[in-house]
Amino acid sequence: MHDSSNVQAQPITFVPTQHSGLEPIVPSQKGRFHTMAKPIGSTCNIDCTYCYYLHKEHLLDQHRGRRMEPSMLERYIRQYIEAQNGDEIIFSWQGGEPTMLGIEFFRDIVDIQSRHVPKGRRISNDLQTNGTLLDEEWCRFLKQNDFLVGLSIDGPRELHDALRVDRKGQPTFDKVMRGVELLHRHAVSFNTLTVVNRVNAKRPLDVYRFLRNELNSTYIQFIPCVEPKVFRDVAPQHWSEDMMPMLGTSAAKPGNADSVVTDWSVDPDDWGYFLSRTFDEWLKKDVGRVLVNLFETAVVQTMGKPAQTCVTAEFCGKALAIEHDGEVYSCDHYVYPAWSLGNIRDTHLGAMAFSTQQQAFGYAKRDSLPAFCRQCKHLKLCWGECPKNRFVRSPAGEPGLNYLCSGIRRFHDHAGPALRQLAKQSI
Repeated sequence: MHDSSNVQAQPITFVPTQHSGLEPIVPSQKGRFHTMAKPIGSTCNIDCTYCYYLHKEHLLDQHRGRRMEPSMLERYIRQYIEAQNGDEIIFSWQGGEPTMLGIEFFRDIVDIQSRHVPKGRRISNDLQTNGTLLDEEWCRFLKQNDFLVGLSIDGPRELHDALRVDRKGQPTFDKVMRGVELLHRHAVSFNTLTVVNRVNAKRPLDVYRFLRNELNSTYIQFIPCVEPKVFRDVAPQHWSEDMMPMLGTSAAKPGNADSVVTDWSVDPDDWGYFLSRTFDEWLKKDVGRVLVNLFETAVVQTMGKPAQTCVTAEFCGKALAIEHDGEVYSCDHYVYPAWSLGNIRDTHLGAMAFSTQQQAFGYAKRDSLPAFCRQCKHLKLCWGECPKNRFVRSPAGEPGLNYLCSGIRRFHDHAGPALRQLAKQSI
């Protein structure tokens, strides 16, 4: 699945020329970057307890039921194609829940893409969904148009339904599994995305074996659930330093009265435990057969090669997000007014992707690391993880350390010898 965590990140050096005409000018230089499109905004048919996006309805003054207008959709597709220079151009569609837009909306997408794609280049599409609205017609369309599906599921029934419920508070597991059955029946390619939260982090093998054995998932993405309590109103990197607790204290763990994170956020040490246990299972039975995003990139980075995910890369900034109204943001997890790059009505998408503002955003991932990270033996395997999670203090009291630091170090301490052996075998 081509989400923001799967984009190889390198620093951006091109600064575009702005244009004041009726239609934004196409930048003279093109490049490879990724945009997560949100054509339905935050609108969703379920109400996951930990959702980091549903509150955008109020933050961005969205109204339920909004969708990207046809002219905006065409403008986005055209500009995205114009700004790319790779042989393959990958479109990613997310929400909210994008299947609420209906199949005809996606037929229009495919039609617009076919009219704008240059000769000799190919278009690929992926769709991130909760799977509850998939039916025979949807799966026929996805198969016929070669869409890659990212399916959100958090493990077996009791773990999935703990936090992934509908708007009436009812479980969603059975509906998701019906979607899985349809995807298999129609041979639709799909990956799984599992949010590792405070609940399922304590049962790593149950989660991993379910995804592998029951869903036959051969590409597994694990995403740690980390949200400060102020996430609905305060943008990342805009926290008060006064609220940053020391690593390892009760305030830097979920479930405590003084905690700075939501109750559903994963405990940092549980994150390390989860990764270590699933890594051992993967190493024993599934290397080369099941791809796990964080393990694959760990092997590659141990070999001294560039990261396969933006969260573990030295730089970021090549994974943007666009809302249904054409507003563009620095990252899918930075959809806040403070991190807006502009609107494709006024500025070409490529110009924003390669702007000095976005360049600074990308470099800051490395340049803002505290000394504790710079001195860490795991630096080149972690690079401080995602900047959105850097809201605790190092043991020396320096602000800006990643909330997950102790868990990440635990995983690499545990997996390091095996990773080095795998790296040697891969050379």
